[in-house]
Amino acid sequence: MIHDLPTESSTLGADIRALRKARGLTLADLGLILDRSVGWLSQVERGLSEPSITDLRGLAKALDVSVSSLFRSEAPENEQGMIVRATGRRPIGSRSAGLVEELLSPDLTDDFEVLHSTFEPGAEITETVTRPTQEVGYIVSGKLDLWIAGKTFSLNAGDSFRVRGEPFRWMNPHSQPCIAIWVIAPPVY
Repeated sequence: MIHDLPTESSTLGADIRALRKARGLTLADLGLILDRSVGWLSQVERGLSEPSITDLRGLAKALDVSVSSLFRSEAPENEQGMIVRATGRRPIGSRSAGLVEELLSPDLTDDFEVLHSTFEPGAEITETVTRPTQEVGYIVSGKLDLWIAGKTFSLNAGDSFRVRGEPFRWMNPHSQPCIAIWVIAPPVY
């Protein structure tokens, strides 16, 4: 399917729509949280209205993402929606201490999202995460300990894994950062 090149505001709106849907929220639900009309939210999602910085802060809080994840770097018009340069990745994700996640996908409008995850030495999540997703990860460098559905795995560079809605958590008890490419469907960030 061929799509028209997205504009910055329409991509922002599409990302907001994808995040809202991933959270199981209707326009009315989000409108109540933000004290904004369904009509205004619909216009934002369709790229017909541009939210203010205050609106973006409210949207980020309601959707449990960082404000910076809603911003994107300036990309040449002919690359928007298709190319993400290494210097143009958007920070996104759980914001857990010691974890830096950047969006490799141009936006959140696909059936999946691709993340570049850096797990710093000593980083871990202690609470189990369960998401209604299918996720595949590939360890580019370093090591990562992963628990999936009560099973423990020690992963090294070149190893990959899959999580299909099972509870999971991770830890990097090693002295080097772990770099992973993580694919999540549907997008959750």
